[in-house]
Amino acid sequence: MNIALLIIFAFLLLSFYSGIRARQGKDMNMEQWTVGGRGFGSIFIFLLVAGEIYTTFTFLGGSGWAYSKGAPSYYVLSYISLAYVISYWLLPPIWRYAKEHKLVSQSDFFVSKYNSPMLGILVAAVGVIAIIPYLVLQFKGLGIIVSEASYGTISPAAAVWLGVIAVTIYVMLSGIHGSAWTAAIKDIMIFFVVVFLGIYLPYHYYGGIQPMFAAVHAANPGFLTFPTEGLSTSWYISTVLITVFGFYMWPHTFGSVFSAKNENVFRKNTIMLPLYTLMLLFVFFVGFTAILQVPGLKGADGDLSLLRLSLKTFDPWIVGIIGAAGLLTALVPGSMLLMTGATLLAKNVYKVMAPATSDVQIAKVAKLLVPVLSLISLYFTLSGGDTLVTLLLMGYSLVTQLFPALLFSLGKQPLVNKYGAFAGIAAGVLTVAYTTVSQATLATLFPHWPSVIQDLNIGVVALLVNIVVMFGVTITTKPLFVNGQQAANTEGTPTFK
Repeated sequence: MNIALLIIFAFLLLSFYSGIRARQGKDMNMEQWTVGGRGFGSIFIFLLVAGEIYTTFTFLGGSGWAYSKGAPSYYVLSYISLAYVISYWLLPPIWRYAKEHKLVSQSDFFVSKYNSPMLGILVAAVGVIAIIPYLVLQFKGLGIIVSEASYGTISPAAAVWLGVIAVTIYVMLSGIHGSAWTAAIKDIMIFFVVVFLGIYLPYHYYGGIQPMFAAVHAANPGFLTFPTEGLSTSWYISTVLITVFGFYMWPHTFGSVFSAKNENVFRKNTIMLPLYTLMLLFVFFVGFTAILQVPGLKGADGDLSLLRLSLKTFDPWIVGIIGAAGLLTALVPGSMLLMTGATLLAKNVYKVMAPATSDVQIAKVAKLLVPVLSLISLYFTLSGGDTLVTLLLMGYSLVTQLFPALLFSLGKQPLVNKYGAFAGIAAGVLTVAYTTVSQATLATLFPHWPSVIQDLNIGVVALLVNIVVMFGVTITTKPLFVNGQQAANTEGTPTFK
């Protein structure tokens, strides 16, 4: 066993221990397990919300996009920073309403706002469908990172098994408390590793960051600017817009908001969160450095640029630390995703079907669903094919379809009714499913239109369909409502709860 693998295992054990110990002295009822008793201060909320951007996708995909795509990779910086700015106004009213009504999941919010358990089931279904491929992404990344960083000593499959077992156990026992303490370890690790790599590697190979960009430009002129077609500026703007709207619609990110002890936590964090995003620049610097140092990585192999450059440059003990940081980027978001998915299914699907179930029983069901979701994700991780890629591409566009119904519900009375909210979300989701499965884009749908329109993210279309249907159905069904309350159903009028 080499020193790199020993270091990776040491951090796996440390995160496992921290996750288990986090439950000490706490009664793990549903509220404690899912939202930490609503007692988290600025630091833990910062770690849970800010730390969510440093997943295996960021660790591998951020450098990989810089390596293979160039300038378009900067969309990540833009959308995350803007999402954090919006949180100053968006999150406090969500937190206030959730605290007042003792909500513990994203679906709870929609159920309570629109007085519709059926809408809650739809929101839960959208969330879980989006969560599964996101979990698969984390687990696949975990396997790649550990296998590469251990110089092939441990296989990706074995690494995935070990990580999944560890995260499943501490999620079942400690819930969000385990995620928060593991996030603390991860963020400290990732800060030092990313900053070190982003500064050291350009200076080591090129003598500085500016000479690195000059070398890349000389080798491939135009690589560091947006292309005129395809991933152009119109693609960039529309993609940033869609992802900003979808950022807090991920169920695990939305749910972490409920764990704050007061609404000022979000306003304080808004000051620092965009600055924290600048750490991603160092990830991009690694990818740009790798272009000329580890050439020839094609397609998905571009995501290996950070690890391959690290293997080429450093001694095994440093590679072990880098691998350990990468391991933690999978465990923390993976734990939040597992807990959130289990909560949605238990609280917003199972309880609707069995309304007599007590909160204690719901908490037990949620904890038992954690290993079920782990095994499902593990199966697709080890044997999934192109279908998973399709699902993953759908994930962000799917959760973004929840944003209009959320936005229009933030006042004292929602601007749309539950029929409109349900129909709008369903229409948006079906549009996303069709365009993703058929691989339709605006360029294929409208081949003669100018490229500035053809390059727009197809998710814009789904969002527009969502909003039009939402208001159309609301207007059509308005006679069913009087002063915001459902009127008595006339004979033959279908009910919808």
